[in-house]
Amino acid sequence: MDFSFSPEDEAFREEVRAFIREELGDRDIIRGGNLDAWKAYRQFIQKLAGRGWLTLAWPEEWGGQGASHIKQLVYNEEMALAEAPATDLGSDRVGPTIMLYGTDDQKEKFLPPIVKGEVVWCQGFSEPGSGSDLASLQTKAALDGDEFVINGSKIWTSLAHFAEWIILLVRTDQDAPKHRGISYLLVDMKTPGVEVRPLVDMLGRHQFNEVFFDNVRVPRDALVGEMNRGWYVATATLDFERSGIGRVIGSRKTYEQLVTYTRETTRGGTALIEHPLVRAKLADLRIEFEVGKNLSYRVAWMQNQNLIPNYEASVSKMFGSELSQRLANAGIEIMGLGGQLAPGSPWAPLAGKFETLYLNSAALTVAAGTSEIQRNIIAGRGLGLPRD
Repeated sequence: MDFSFSPEDEAFREEVRAFIREELGDRDIIRGGNLDAWKAYRQFIQKLAGRGWLTLAWPEEWGGQGASHIKQLVYNEEMALAEAPATDLGSDRVGPTIMLYGTDDQKEKFLPPIVKGEVVWCQGFSEPGSGSDLASLQTKAALDGDEFVINGSKIWTSLAHFAEWIILLVRTDQDAPKHRGISYLLVDMKTPGVEVRPLVDMLGRHQFNEVFFDNVRVPRDALVGEMNRGWYVATATLDFERSGIGRVIGSRKTYEQLVTYTRETTRGGTALIEHPLVRAKLADLRIEFEVGKNLSYRVAWMQNQNLIPNYEASVSKMFGSELSQRLANAGIEIMGLGGQLAPGSPWAPLAGKFETLYLNSAALTVAAGTSEIQRNIIAGRGLGLPRD
């Protein structure tokens, strides 16, 4: 594997950095939050779309730039270092899935608005009783003439209160084994019978939702891929979700801020960074960031060789999620009681960033597939270990 970058890639890296300096400065872009924050996020996404960066590696025939996966990696890495969004769900997961499994009509209808950053998607996979065991989902879709009639509910649906469309897994064959009999639909959120109810997390944020479907009728051409084989379409979507570098690199800026804090903060007349345990913990984290980066580079290299990363994406996802938790724990331990102060407190170190990270990181090893599921994928598909 060759992880080096060409002069063209490095020139593009500088272009991205200049854009970030100009557009962001010290400003944070938050995907969820209140309506003003959401509008700022969507405006930023549309600026990315205007540069063609939202769909950088998409084929040119569908409005992308046909860029290499290595160039995409450079872009994702720089955006993650700045803690800025590089893509949205449409460009990151929905579009690539439609390109793989969608009909020509679906591609012509759905891909151009994604390229322009004009449409907001959400993902309706998990259910109250089907999270890690996703294949046990029970939301039903029965064919009635040329329409599917959907009944059931989804949970932890990020941004459903802003979304215009949802990718939806439903059970279309009640008698088939659980991994079969599942179909993959594209559903307009304005369809009668769709109801969104908010779920507020422990940080007081409204990002998650429950979505209910009461006799929701959608046309048969909402089906992506084959009837009753939606599980295989969904696994492609999940692989796209897990293969990015953002989970590893996205915390790097926070780590650097923690290092600066330990240099500038003294206890007993000595800088915290001179304390052997603090120094060792920071050194361990620095090494882990390099390991995580190389795991992500490996995924991008495979994609650039037209290989399909599967368990490799799970390795990267799991390591990145757990690294964020280890960073959060380290920051709280180093800062002591002050690290538990929330943003807005005048005494909160680093403006309460680690309190937020600590609470938020609890969900990181659950979202996009739990660490337990990732370990099962790594064991079975990567190491070839038996199920029993």
